[in-house]
Amino acid sequence: MTAAQNRRILLVDDMPAIHEDFRKILLPQAPEHAELESVEAALFGDEPKAAASTPAFEVDSAYQGREALAKLQASLEAGLPYALAFVDMRMPPGWDGVETIEHLWQADPRLQVVICTAYSDTSWDEVLSRLDVRDRLLILKKPFDAIEVHQLARTLTAKWNATEQATAQLTALEDAVHERTRQITRTNEALQAEIAERKAIEGHLVQSEKLASIGQLAAGVAHEINNPIGYVFSNFGTLEGYLAQVFEMLAAYEDAEPSVGAADVAARLRALRERLELAFLKEDIPVLMRESRQGIARVRQIVQDLKDFSHVDSTQDFQWANLHQGIDSTLNVVAGEIKYKADVVKEYGEIPDVECLPSQINQVVMNLVVNAAHAMGEQRGCITIRTGAEAEQVWLEVADTGSGMPPDTLKRVFEPFFTTKPIGKGTGLGLSLSYGIVQKHQGRIGVESVVGRGTTFRVTLPMRQQVTAASVALD
Repeated sequence: MTAAQNRRILLVDDMPAIHEDFRKILLPQAPEHAELESVEAALFGDEPKAAASTPAFEVDSAYQGREALAKLQASLEAGLPYALAFVDMRMPPGWDGVETIEHLWQADPRLQVVICTAYSDTSWDEVLSRLDVRDRLLILKKPFDAIEVHQLARTLTAKWNATEQATAQLTALEDAVHERTRQITRTNEALQAEIAERKAIEGHLVQSEKLASIGQLAAGVAHEINNPIGYVFSNFGTLEGYLAQVFEMLAAYEDAEPSVGAADVAARLRALRERLELAFLKEDIPVLMRESRQGIARVRQIVQDLKDFSHVDSTQDFQWANLHQGIDSTLNVVAGEIKYKADVVKEYGEIPDVECLPSQINQVVMNLVVNAAHAMGEQRGCITIRTGAEAEQVWLEVADTGSGMPPDTLKRVFEPFFTTKPIGKGTGLGLSLSYGIVQKHQGRIGVESVVGRGTTFRVTLPMRQQVTAASVALD
C-alpha cells in the first residue's frame, strides 16, 4: 500500500470489554449534540467545526491467537496487510501473547506489535529471549491511558508506512541500478564489438597498405629485371643451337679421325681429345645448359609473379567459370608435387558458376594446395578440398593434416616475402599473391591452424562481381 496510508490495526484480546475500550479510543465518534451545534452555528453565524484531517484507523478484532493469525493471513491474501497489532499477554486457553506474536511475525515480519499486559511479573527478558524483536515490539501496561494508546497507534502505523515507502524507494533504486547496469553492460558489449571491428578493419588496412607498397616495389623490380631476363633467355636458346652445331661438327671430326693419313696428326688429336675429356664435356654441357635454362625459367617466373602481384600487364576480363573444373585442372597440374606427400579428398558441394578471373583463382588454389603438401611431415597426410554456397557467395576450403602453424606465424602468412621454407625453396609471394587476387575479386581469405593438427584456408567469393569504373582504374 504505497499511495494511501495503511492505518489498519488488529486487536487481539480475549476480553470483549478491552475491544470496546480500544474502539472508543481509536475510532472517531460522532460529536454529541451535532444537530444542536448546527442550529447554534446558524443562529450565531459561527463556522461549523471542520472534520478531523487525520485519516481514521481501521480496527479489526480477534479474541484468540489462532483467530488473529487467520485474519492476518486473509488480509495478506487480499492485499490489505495490518500495520499494527495490539496483543494481550494472557489469553487462555489458547496461545499466549508471545506465541501469538511468533506466528504473526512468521506470516508477516513487517507487522508492528504492542504487547498489552496487566501483570507486573511478566519478564521482559523472557519475551526478548523468545522473540526476534528487532525494532517492531513495544509493551503497554494495563490499565493504559487513552492518549498513550492513540499515540502508539499513530506512531507505529506511521513507522510501518515510512518503512514500506523506504523499501519501495530502495527497490525502485535497485531496479534503476540494475537497469542502468544492463544498459552499461550492453553499451560496453557494443563498444567492445566496435573496438574489435575497428581492430579488424585496421589490420585489413595495414595489410592492404603492405600489399600496395610491395605492389609498387614489384612493378619497378619487374620492369627492371624483365628486359634483361628476356634477352638472356632468348640468347640462351640461341646458344643451345650453336652448341648443337658445334657438337655435330665434333662428331664429324671424330668420325674422320681414323682416315687421317699422318699417324702423328692422328695421335695428337687423340691426345687432345683425352686431355680435354671431350666425351665428358659432351655429356656434361647439355646437363649444365638444362639446369641453367631451369634457373632462368625460375627467375622469369618470379618476375611474372611480381607482375601478377602488382597487376602489371593485366588485361584479363571477368567471366563466368565453373569453380570445380578449375580446381580439378589445377590438381592435375600440381599432381606431381603432391602425389608422394598426401592424398587428396574432394568434398564438393552444390555451387553455381562464379564470375571471376579463372586463371587467377586457379593460381590461388594451386598456392594453397602446394603449401598444404609442403606442410606434411615425414608421414603421408591428407588434403581435403571442400566447396559450398551460402547467400550470394561461394566458398572453398583447403584443409591439411600437416604440421600446423604457431600464432606468431599465423599472423604473418599473408605478408609479402614472408616464408618459413628454407632459403631457395620459397619466395614468400604465394599467399600474398593469393590474398591480392581474392581482394581483387571482392572476396575474403582466412586461415585457422593448430600446431601438430593441421591448417585450413577458407576463400569466400561473391557469385557476381560489382565492377565499377573506379575498380577498373585501380587494376
